[in-house]
Amino acid sequence: MSTVLYVAGARPNFMKVAAILKAAAGAPFGSELVHSGQHYDFEMSGVFFDELGIPPPVVHLQIGSASHGVQTGRVMAAFEEYVAARGEPPRGIVVVGDVNSTMACALVGVKLGIPVAHVEAGLRSFDRTMPEEINRVVTDAVSDLLLVSEPAGLTNLEREGVAPARVAYVGNVMIDTLVDQLAAARALDVAAGMQLAPRGYAVVTLHRPSNVDVPVRLTALARLLANLATKLAVVFPVHPRTLAKLRELQLEPMLTGAGIRLLAPLGYREFVGLIDDARLVVTDSGGIQEETTFLGIPCITLRSNTERPITMTMGTNRLVGDDLAVAMAEIDAIIAGPTERRTCAIDGWDGHAAERVVTELGRRWV
Repeated sequence: MSTVLYVAGARPNFMKVAAILKAAAGAPFGSELVHSGQHYDFEMSGVFFDELGIPPPVVHLQIGSASHGVQTGRVMAAFEEYVAARGEPPRGIVVVGDVNSTMACALVGVKLGIPVAHVEAGLRSFDRTMPEEINRVVTDAVSDLLLVSEPAGLTNLEREGVAPARVAYVGNVMIDTLVDQLAAARALDVAAGMQLAPRGYAVVTLHRPSNVDVPVRLTALARLLANLATKLAVVFPVHPRTLAKLRELQLEPMLTGAGIRLLAPLGYREFVGLIDDARLVVTDSGGIQEETTFLGIPCITLRSNTERPITMTMGTNRLVGDDLAVAMAEIDAIIAGPTERRTCAIDGWDGHAAERVVTELGRRWV
């Protein structure tokens, strides 16, 4: 039986490969997971394997943290060495998302003459200052099969002149995992455990360099969050990089002094349970824009662009750019508005996208 390799390396990847590997259990090809180790500690990696039932990787490349160039180069070297040492090459390589591991392993596959499929293809922020945008563009350019998660992806690939035969609309595999885990997440009753009133608190996540690595910007965001905390309880699961920057700028006391709960990164179910009961979410994450749209939770995105425009046109996402006065006005409007969830039905965001991924792989690679 031929084997397909699936590559995951960072927190957003694990939610996606979990659904695909589950759907591939009965496929007419073998499935093996490669863990690049781009995220490597338990909070950012191991907890997802435990909670989502992801099978152990066939190899852990143990790349770790580094600059973008160094990290990408290390992944390429280690992945190429692993694939060469296998003897018989895999039938294909599946990469997901837009992290450095995604681009690095796609390049290795193409250079070795192995077909590559990109799950979540065609997403574009049109902002070349974002490392993820470069990863997306390069990965799509070299991949043989482009599996699209939202309608804008089809438009973008057509604009770029990609042959239609290379493209298939499958829907959003991250929503598959959300659908699969939602009942278990709700059963945890995370908000009650934190003594938070349902729909009476905000959840915050920040990790993008444009927000976290610029001292003036991060200081202004800390003030925004302290202001928000005067209106709602605020819970902030803090990315390790973000926490380091907050401490470097001595902003942590401002946040805790305002009553904001700073938490370590949460497991998948805990985090889903937390945002599911929230009044609103403030974030710069791409995936959370999707999850809040599916759940009908208002989302304030602290960015000037989004590669997921469907979350704005059909979802609950509000893009506020760099003007934090606009962000606060949007937050106030949400707090003053109705508390009912908004239903958002998007084609392919139905819990079955991974099945369509596996169908496409079987049709093209078996």
